[in-house]
Amino acid sequence: MSDLSHDERLTLTKRTMSLLESWNLSATDMMVLLQLPESVKARNIARFREEEPFPDSAEVNRRVSYLLRIEEALQTYFPRNPEMRDMWVKRGNKQFGKRAPVAVMVEDGESGLISVLSHLDCTFAWDLTGSKTAYEAAG
Repeated sequence: MSDLSHDERLTLTKRTMSLLESWNLSATDMMVLLQLPESVKARNIARFREEEPFPDSAEVNRRVSYLLRIEEALQTYFPRNPEMRDMWVKRGNKQFGKRAPVAVMVEDGESGLISVLSHLDCTFAWDLTGSKTAYEAAG
């Protein structure tokens, strides 16, 4: 997000906050999931809903990117049923040892975000494995 304007960053922040709130995450879980700096306190998380973009750090930007890709993948999985998107994230899943995907993301940090995104978006998993590079080299 470093190359985005303040208004563009604020729009992405609001979109991300809306997503996290739809998953009923606490302020503390949001802070952990986004890896917000220690200077941001849980009681101040509300400021990101309206007036202030997330801190412009590589860690936060990467996690926001994962979350927005997860949101897009869920929209592909459940195009006509937004309630199912939120329900899928909150329900235990065999793929994650019967843990809810949202728990995987919060408890496992960045690797949890990557696991959930890889499960939902096969193109992301394909890029991660190097298959894309091998495919392009063969072509």
